Amino acid sequence: MRLVSATVALALLGAAAPAIAQEAITPLVDAAWVKEHSGKDNVVIIDIRDKIAETDLGDKPYLANAVVAPYATAGWRTEVQGIPGMLPPIENLAKLIGDLGIDNDDHVVIVPWGTDSTEFGGATRVYWTFKYLGHDEVSILDGGWRHYDAAGGERVAEAAKPEAATFTVSLNDKIRATTADVEAALKAGTKLIDGRPTEQYEGKSKSPIVRAEGTLPGAVNIKHSDFYSAENAEYATPETIKALSEAVGLAKDQENIVFCNTGHWASVAWFGLSEILGNKNTRMYDGSMAEWASDPARPLEDKTGS
Repeated sequence: MRLVSATVALALLGAAAPAIAQEAITPLVDAAWVKEHSGKDNVVIIDIRDKIAETDLGDKPYLANAVVAPYATAGWRTEVQGIPGMLPPIENLAKLIGDLGIDNDDHVVIVPWGTDSTEFGGATRVYWTFKYLGHDEVSILDGGWRHYDAAGGERVAEAAKPEAATFTVSLNDKIRATTADVEAALKAGTKLIDGRPTEQYEGKSKSPIVRAEGTLPGAVNIKHSDFYSAENAEYATPETIKALSEAVGLAKDQENIVFCNTGHWASVAWFGLSEILGNKNTRMYDGSMAEWASDPARPLEDKTGS
């Protein structure tokens, strides 16, 4: 990241950061890692917490050396042809990321509040977005702000002010599923995983943004909340995710597509299956049920039996 106060020092695009280059970049980092690496060259901490100004965190509500891009308002998702929560135009995302001072040499670390799986889903969705744009040097702070603050992470009065950088996109279509991909998956018998709460999966209730109750035909259910402990502010272990995967009959490295209502909760499941468990044959349907059910001609399965 380039900070305004360090323009000259960071002016060389692509300059390597030896201390970071030698480290393996993992999907999750802990608060100690953030405290140690915050402010170093080629490390950008993105604070995606929403409504920071409305909290009681006093006059120092920000992480030291972090840039701010709230999940709900910065432009990470948008409405496309009436479907909410979709990917914005790629050029818009590239500008958003570049304006945060991020170039293709940076290791990005995403920080949510860490309150529960729904809120943590903002981090997994932004993580998935970076991966889709071809940027693999990305991690999430496990436990988010909750762990950072509990660990005595430095707090400051104002967020970092980055100097705009150039972020180049190289799309990774292997991790995104479209409606056409889901239609093909239904014909091929590809495993479909619904990350919504059980009541929505079974058709007993629905999100107001989805036209009708039901799920994709043949889908199985792994609730997004199974992947994250709200009590401990910790993402699930590989062992837990392996057990969740096996419980729905998903074999190791088996091709699958995860979905929810808008590709938010689904990103929590995608992150667990793809990044923590290592099943790189996992794709996420970002249009999810909002897009699928918008056309009454597309089939839905009612698990209630009614």
